Amino acid sequence: MGSYLKFSRCSAPPQKKLDKRVAIIGAGPAGLAAAGYLICRGYEVHVFDMMEEPGGLLIYGIPDFRIPKKNVREGTQDLARLGVKFHQRVKVVPGDGYRDGEIGFNEILRSYDAVIIATGTWAERRLNIEGEDLPRVYSAFHYLFHYCRVEAGYEKLEDLPPLGRRVAVIGAGLTAVDAAAVSKRLGADTVYMIYRRTINEAPARRHEIEKLVKSGIIWIELASPKRFLGDREKGVTGVELIRMRLGEPDKSGRPRPIPIEGSEFILEIDAALIAIGEIPTPPILDKELKINPDNTIWVDKKMRTTMKGVFAAGDVVTGPSLIGNAIASGLKAAQAVDEYLQGKISWDLTP
Repeated sequence: MGSYLKFSRCSAPPQKKLDKRVAIIGAGPAGLAAAGYLICRGYEVHVFDMMEEPGGLLIYGIPDFRIPKKNVREGTQDLARLGVKFHQRVKVVPGDGYRDGEIGFNEILRSYDAVIIATGTWAERRLNIEGEDLPRVYSAFHYLFHYCRVEAGYEKLEDLPPLGRRVAVIGAGLTAVDAAAVSKRLGADTVYMIYRRTINEAPARRHEIEKLVKSGIIWIELASPKRFLGDREKGVTGVELIRMRLGEPDKSGRPRPIPIEGSEFILEIDAALIAIGEIPTPPILDKELKINPDNTIWVDKKMRTTMKGVFAAGDVVTGPSLIGNAIASGLKAAQAVDEYLQGKISWDLTP
């Protein structure tokens, strides 16, 4: 990307200010897009975020070679210039009042006319197989988080956990793609990318995977990890895989991978990065706020939750998605907030 990410919808703040305050929880793409719309409509906008700087996964989850952090920073600085007030290193927690580095969700509800929850997906899915807790079996999401913190200047490269010469990346989404590329950049000689379906069903775009293969990554499809080998002293030393075949479509619409009995084989590895998806992380679990079985927040077509005055947007609503989708979701929620605060929509919901 050659230019900065523009989250605002205007070049200067409007002269007419509205006597309404909006709180946005989370400074990722959805939250920033919402802030950019609402500040240009004349609202007082406050963004609460637990990290050192705004940007969410644009700063802390996506390496510079995909989205340069300077482009993100220019976009958030533009929002601040327009009047968006960022409250960084502040975690929103259940309850009331202020504490060191925390603010109670009830305090936000009392202090603002509307709230947008845009906290994203900050927890990783697990394989739940033998050996997953061995040393050097990492969450790709958390490994990239620390790598990006190095790029952002918050951690030192020498403090990154070791990978060794042979790395297995489990998964085929963009997190897996970035984990494989980062493994190469950190000096791994052999990087396997292992997926239980084929390249045709991979969540990442085909050209992303083909680019990795051209760089020397070894693509292994129709295989799934059965267990990790090793011990607590040596750490992981291998991964046992089982070959798969594709069956009838599952609820995702893709062919269901079916294990082939007796087809197990072993790869010797020094580290594994598990990248099989992330889980939404709502800031509160409240009986008034309906949470779906997959941990996403329930919203209606206007992005309204079951809690009056509280909207939600981005990956905390949809699950992991592309940046463009998160931005569109944040914009949609902001437009609904505007309608709500102008008295154009009410809060009669039937979830």
